[in-house]
Amino acid sequence: MSVNKDHTEFHAIDMNSGWETPAGYPAGIQQKILSGALDEANKSGSRSRLLRFAPGVYTTKAFVHEYWEEVYLISGDLVVGNDEQGAGGEVFGPNTYAVRPPGVHHGPFKSNDGCMLFEIHYFDP
Repeated sequence: MSVNKDHTEFHAIDMNSGWETPAGYPAGIQQKILSGALDEANKSGSRSRLLRFAPGVYTTKAFVHEYWEEVYLISGDLVVGNDEQGAGGEVFGPNTYAVRPPGVHHGPFKSNDGCMLFEIHYFDP
């Protein structure tokens, strides 16, 4: 298996630039790619990213994708399983983790006070 990430040693991350709203996400949810790239059409690659939610922002539908996903909640709160109006769901705090194989429905998601997630996405070789 080939990994599409450059070798980098410890370095400061500019937390003030390089953020973008991923396709299909509402404004207020932004990603910052740290390393790699994911080619969903060809089902290859891997990426590491930060994902942040502004306070009160939520998604309305469950997600499902064809790659593995590992998610670590660094700070804030993440609500999992809210409805289309942002109500309900189970609240998780910092230092919680999820790993999802391809094809698993997950979400919708919300953050009451805002949060920061570290995510790794990859395809099986």
